[in-house]
This record gives sequence, structure tokens and C-alpha cells, in this order.
Amino acid sequence: MADSLDRSTKISSLKESVVKKLCEVLDKSNNNGWRKLGEIVGSDKRFKVSSDDMEMCSLRVLEVEGSPSLMLLRLMGERGCTTGHLMDYLQTLSNSEALQCLKPPVLQILVQPQSVALICGHNLRLSCYAVGRSPLQYRWFKSREEVPHGATPELLISPVRLEDAGFYICRINSGDVCEFSQWAQVDVLNGSTPCGNVLNSPLVIQPQSQHLHAGEALLLECGAVGRPIPRYQWYRNGVLIPNATKRKLTAFVDSHVFTAMNRIFFLSSPFHVISYLLKRFLFPSLMFNPPATNKVALLIGNLSYQNHPQLKAPMVDVYDLSNLLQQLNFKVVSLLDLTESEMRNAVDEFLLLLHKGVYGLLYYAGHGYENYGNSFMVPVDAPNPYRSANCLCVQSILKLMQEKETGLNVFLLDMCRKRNFHDDSAPNNVLRVTANIVFGYATCQDAEAFELSSTGFTNGVFVKFLKKRLMEDEKITVLLDRVAEDMGQFDATKGKQALEIRSSLAERRALTDPILPGDSADLAHSRLWAKAHELPETMSLHFDCGAQIKLGFAAEFSNVLVIYTHIIKKPEDMSFCQAHVTDFSLDLDVDPKEMNRETPEETGIYLLSSSLPQHCLYTRLSSLQKLREELVFTVCLQGTFAAMDDDHPVYWSRSVNIGKPLIARLDLHRAMRRNSCLQTCPMPHSPSQSPCHSPGPEHHQHLLYHGSHQGQALNRLSPQHHLDIYEHPQGAVGGCAFSRYDHFSQYGYDGACEPELKLSIPIEATEDITELQTVFIKSLQLQPQ
Repeated sequence: MADSLDRSTKISSLKESVVKKLCEVLDKSNNNGWRKLGEIVGSDKRFKVSSDDMEMCSLRVLEVEGSPSLMLLRLMGERGCTTGHLMDYLQTLSNSEALQCLKPPVLQILVQPQSVALICGHNLRLSCYAVGRSPLQYRWFKSREEVPHGATPELLISPVRLEDAGFYICRINSGDVCEFSQWAQVDVLNGSTPCGNVLNSPLVIQPQSQHLHAGEALLLECGAVGRPIPRYQWYRNGVLIPNATKRKLTAFVDSHVFTAMNRIFFLSSPFHVISYLLKRFLFPSLMFNPPATNKVALLIGNLSYQNHPQLKAPMVDVYDLSNLLQQLNFKVVSLLDLTESEMRNAVDEFLLLLHKGVYGLLYYAGHGYENYGNSFMVPVDAPNPYRSANCLCVQSILKLMQEKETGLNVFLLDMCRKRNFHDDSAPNNVLRVTANIVFGYATCQDAEAFELSSTGFTNGVFVKFLKKRLMEDEKITVLLDRVAEDMGQFDATKGKQALEIRSSLAERRALTDPILPGDSADLAHSRLWAKAHELPETMSLHFDCGAQIKLGFAAEFSNVLVIYTHIIKKPEDMSFCQAHVTDFSLDLDVDPKEMNRETPEETGIYLLSSSLPQHCLYTRLSSLQKLREELVFTVCLQGTFAAMDDDHPVYWSRSVNIGKPLIARLDLHRAMRRNSCLQTCPMPHSPSQSPCHSPGPEHHQHLLYHGSHQGQALNRLSPQHHLDIYEHPQGAVGGCAFSRYDHFSQYGYDGACEPELKLSIPIEATEDITELQTVFIKSLQLQPQ
């Protein structure tokens, strides 16, 4: 482990935890704190800090939790100051405590144990991995008692018993330094408990109906398995019961009928379960409207267009909606930047999952247009200008969905609906009159949909308000009505963009409706769709030199895979050790310059950066839908030995095959099927038959003025947020008039759309764990072994 950070690292790239700790030290220091640091930097001509700058820093003390040091460091970072310069300044200050903040800890935990609920008789495995400057020693505890045979990074209890339930923690020693992991709660459920009629469900304990007299005690129990541990919320007659968040519910029955429902949340799992209790006493509407037999969602965000203006918000919008829908138990596939054939194949796979009683949701963000009442989604490879033959017709997709007798069809179209004057075709889509169809258009007919132009990450206007309402237990049309009202109050787009809702939904159907297993018409396709989000298993690679590499994976989207490597073990005589990945399939078109970077942001990983382990090398693989064969790559290990005088590096390599990860399993790259939705969109013009149109002078002027926005790559965005809304000039040709966001004169909006960079799935923490940790740390007296 290095003694300090890379001196060439920009201050603006320092991790938030390091900056926070450094600011705390500089803020409280008197003679060698932030003021003295400002004086030293002010005398340096490269990063001169003026008296006005210092005055602005000092005013931060008037704010709640304001930090003058943080303001000063931001100014230094904006002017190109590196970690090396900062260390030199702190050395001049003789502030050893602040200097120590820039040095990595002697011991750091990379993998924390995760809470889990499992069935009695299964295997319990808890993992905790750390890195340190000396050999590590592990010791596991259950509450305050040592666990027998718990001296390894992985604690295995096989088989697990009911008495093994409780709270576990791992202590790691590196020399004289000791660190504790986070607490992990283990909940063990009795597998022999009746499961009711819920088949193939993670529910293990299903509440039983009871007949009681007024004044008698009612005890209900509901249990589910999952990792991390599920959370519970009980309801009475559809109303949330405060503080009823345990598996068991005790209440006294009054003279009224008691109807209970437990909502179970798997906060970090791919899906969560919404179950209902006491089936015959549920909401009257649900007695007549059967719950969903399945819930599936396809989310497509097109932003990197080959022949049209680039977009930014679809990536953030799809990411946020994916997290929220997974919490609502939707099986979600989220995809970025699809070509025409890939979009059609993705829709085909989606349609195969729609059967009687299934809830289907399709969200699209990108360029689009509407002619003669038909809406068209524009793929990233659409020519300029594009026509209906190059795009997907929404109504044609709906026509196929109507044949499925689905429980609910929801279309959310986040695109412009302006007329495309290059397209004279009028598709003849005769739609049957059917129920359970809901359209949510981000904007009205013949109007634009907007995204906020920013150097950071922000949602489009539609999703900015949609995500605040999506988890509400309301009829979907009521929910969208509320979103429309919220959008109507947004000053930046008031009078320019308004949500339009079209619905044939007569019954009360909500995205939060529970799922009951029904007749699975195509179980194979359902399983394949679910596998489109499954990650390769983490693997440990052992090299002949004695080094051990951990290879981990994360999914930013269903077609975007993140690979990270870190050193678990290296020989004592090895002075330098690093592992990187290379030799990827040419189908993925990976830029070697953006691989194996030291921070997630350097390789374009922004949305997942806070949840990835630290001190790794990161690589982002996008467009997995183009992968034709199994993904095989090479892990290279580079090391130098202290005994070698010339420090000449030695190399080892291992070939790794992870199969077809994520969406690659669906083979969207294949030629379109004979029964593809393309066949339902008969258009008079093919791309080769379309007349050519040259961009007019207005279009050239637009490209000249807004070129810096259109070509800006997402992996070059900075986290600063300067919000403006733009509109394309009216009358622009060549397809630009149909962009999802449009340019009118700059319209500032003061911080109304600060991006929520944190995951929608919250970090796991319970009051039980917090209370136990306080008691444990105070009472436990352990000496390093």
C-alpha cells in the first residue's frame, strides 16, 4: 500500500471522505489552519488566492455547517492545484495532522459483510476483506461472543440453525491497528412454516387468518428471505401502521374489521416483494381486480446519436427509474444507445413476456416525433433526416400488446412530439378498443420535451417530477395527474412543456400492486429476461508468484458492465504490484485509454461511483448487446521485486471467461426476426429510397453555436451544476427540430434541479444495528492478537 496519494492527483478528484476529514482539521486549527494556508497559496503565482477570495471563504462560517476550508480547497482545485502542491503547502504549515489526512489508512476494509435472511438448514456465508501494511488477522463475533472457527475473511456456518440468528461483526488486526467491520444482521426463518399459496416466492412465512373477539391480542408474522435482509412495513385497512417494521405484529382487535398488509422491501436486491396478507380482507378494489401475475419493464435511453444532437439526461433518467421500478418488484432491463435493429429485438423480447395478468411498462427517452397521431422513437443510428422506416412506431407496438390480454400496459414517452416534415407516411394502425392502457407523454402534441443543460448530471424535466411520485400507492393515472400538476408549477418550462395522459384504464391498477403467481405462458423467456440483470460472480485469481487478485463486477445498466480489480495478497518481497484487464472483444469497441483507471469517474462511471469499492482499477464496458460470443479477456499482473536491482517489472497473465454477461444473453445483435414488430410497421420508404435533404443555413448556424454541447462526451462531465434550458431554433431541418430537448434563450434556475447522485436504493441501516453498535463498542474490550 502506498504511503501517500499520487501527487499528480487534482484536489478536485480527492474522495469526499478525505476532503471532509482535512477540512475538519484545517477549520479547527488556529495558527496553522485555513487562513495561513490561504496566505501561502496566495503568494504562489500559479494559484494566487486574492483577499476577496479569502473574504468569501470566511463568510462560510455564517452558514449552517459551513466550512471556510472547503471553500478554499474548491478554489484551489478550480485553479489546477494538485495533491502534491497541497502536501507541500501543509508541510510549510507544519500541520502534521492535516498532512496525515492525505495518507491512506494503515488498514482499510474493502468488502463489508451484508445482512441476510435465509431458511434454516441452508448455508450462511458472511464475507469481510481488508488490505493493510502487514499481515491481517480476522476474528468474527456474534454480538459480544467470539464465533468458533471465525478466524478467516469468510465466515461459513453450514447448516445454519435458528439459534444462529443475530448480529455479527468482524474485527481485523494489522499489526497494532484494529478496525471493525459494519454490523450484519442474520435472520433465520423456519422453513417448515406454512407458506400459504404463494408459489416460487421468497416469502417463507405467510400470515394466517384469525377469528378473534374485541379486546383479544392479534399476533401476525410474515417472513421473507433475501440478501441484504428484507425490511417490513405493516398496514391496517390500507393505512400505514407507525413503527410496525418488524416481522411480527402484535395488536389488540377493536370492534372493527382488522385488515392488514405487509409490504416487504429488499433494499439492495434486484427485486423486492410486495405481498398482501389476509387475502380475503384486502382492499375491495383488489378483490375484483386480480393482482399482477408478473411485472416487467423495458427502459431505453438513447443519447449518443451518430447523426443528430447528443443528449445527456436519458442516462440519468433510465438509471433512476430502474432503481425505483426494481423496488416495486418489476423485472427491469435498462439499455442505453440502441440501434434500430437492437431496439426492435429488445421490444420483441419484451413482448414475449406479456401474457394475461402481466403488468408491462415501456419507458423511452431520446429523440422522437409524432405524425398523424403516431409516435416514433428514433434509434441512435437513424440517418439525417430520418423517416418512419428508420424508427419504431409506438402504436405498432401497442397493437401487438393488445393481443396479450395484459393486466396493465404503461407507455412513458420522454421525447418531443413535433411534426417530422421529412416523413409523409401515415401508418395504418387499426387499434382495438381495449382496457388497461396508459400513455404518459412527457409533452403535449406538437411540442418539445426538455432536459436541463448542465455540466453535471440532472434528470429531464419529466423524470425530475416522476421519480418523486413513482413509489406512491395510487392508481397509475392518479399518480401521473399529480406529476402533471408538479410539472405545471415548474417555472423553467411553464407554458412550454406539459404532461399529457391518455388512458383506457377503468380499474384501480397501480405500479405498487402485489404479484400473485398465475399461469406462466412462457417461463423460459421470463427467466431469461430476469437473467439479463444478473452479474458474473466475483472471482479470486491466484498467480504463481503468490499474489492474489480479486475481480469484481457491477452493472450500471443492463448493457453496461463495470469491472474492478484489487490486490488481496502480494508476496512480501514484491515492492510493487498491480493488476489490469485487457484483450476485450472487438464487438465492444473499448478505448484502451479509458480502461484500468484509478477512479471510477476517469473511466466514465459516475452513477455507481459511490457504491464501488475503493483502491481498485476500474473499467467500464458499454454496448454489451453487441457481444456475439462469450466475453473472454485477460487479467495481467505486473510486479517488481526489491531484490532486483533494475526494478524491471515481471508480468503474469490469466485468461478469464465470464460467459455472456447481463443483456448479452438476449443476443439483441441478431438479425431481426420474421415476426418482429418491424413487420407491423409497413412504411413506404426504406433508408435507401429516402430522398436526401441537405441541412439548411439555419442548421449550420445551430451547429456552430451549440457544437460544444452536442459533442460533449458524458465521461468528460464534471460534477459542477450550472443549470440552463436550451431550445433548438425553430425551422431547423435535417432532424434537429425533433430533438428531445430544445433551445430557447438561456433560462437560469437557481438550484431547483440539483441532481440526486446517490442510489435510489438506500444504504442498509436499522435502529437495531445502530443501537447494538453503540453498546458493543463501549463494552467490548479486545486486545489485538
